[in-house]
Amino acid sequence: MSKRSLAILAAFCAATIYGINHTVAKGVMPTYVKPFGFIMLRVSGAALLFWIISIFGPKEKIEKKDWLRILVCSILGMVINMLSFFKGLQLSTPINSAVLATVTPIFVVIMSAFLLSERITLNKGLGVFLGFAGAIGLIFFGAEIRQDAPNIPLGNFLFVLNATSYGAYLIVVKTLIEKYHPFTLMKWLFTAAVIINLPITLPEVLEIEWSTMPLWAYASVAFVVIGTTFLTYLFNVFALTELKASTVGAFVYMQPLVGIVYALITGKDHLTLVKIVAASLVLVGVYLASKRAKAAS
Repeated sequence: MSKRSLAILAAFCAATIYGINHTVAKGVMPTYVKPFGFIMLRVSGAALLFWIISIFGPKEKIEKKDWLRILVCSILGMVINMLSFFKGLQLSTPINSAVLATVTPIFVVIMSAFLLSERITLNKGLGVFLGFAGAIGLIFFGAEIRQDAPNIPLGNFLFVLNATSYGAYLIVVKTLIEKYHPFTLMKWLFTAAVIINLPITLPEVLEIEWSTMPLWAYASVAFVVIGTTFLTYLFNVFALTELKASTVGAFVYMQPLVGIVYALITGKDHLTLVKIVAASLVLVGVYLASKRAKAAS
């Protein structure tokens, strides 16, 4: 399998985990873990895992001129992105979070064009359109999933903020990915995130009552820390070594599709013609957005 194929597989796996996460994380909040407390568990757990795995990577030293970019990447990808998503998930619904995450590629494509001089090809433009149409179809014509959602408008606004910051992260981090090994980069990004998030999240971390949490809640926390944080960021940073930022961003369209499939497997939803058509649009959209132009090297 070529490196490009592995990169596409990595982006696919990351999107799959993210899609499942919408429901898994929502099930724990806020009864057992509040959203900001969850973020500290995520960044500290991921930082520890990346420091451990970095032992097997090259010994690299970050150049002085790159520390500011690392700080900006950490703020965009591990602070604003995570805090806004989990708070939004508490206030809104998993389905809303899945569909509103699809605005990420729009920001990535636009910012890539301006900052990285990436050309918006016909395939990419059509892929973005079809993927967005399919994601919208899954939400507005699919079965409703009832969740505790005390402030949907504010939650939805936070989802848009989350998608915007993550799109900016994919753009800004691209330069660092081309220069440093993923293990080196991730351990410092998450270490910076622990420091920045600490004063914001510590109060809710201290409220967690570990002794009263059921086993399934522990499993959900582990899934979010190991899967949604450690593995997805590792997968995406590897994908960015072979794919354009706008291509990796397009895989966000997989999230609503995965959400529906996960609901089917767990018996919380049923399959309809509308969902099949919408899911097909999502898959075709991701394919077109990730397809490399023939003239590209």
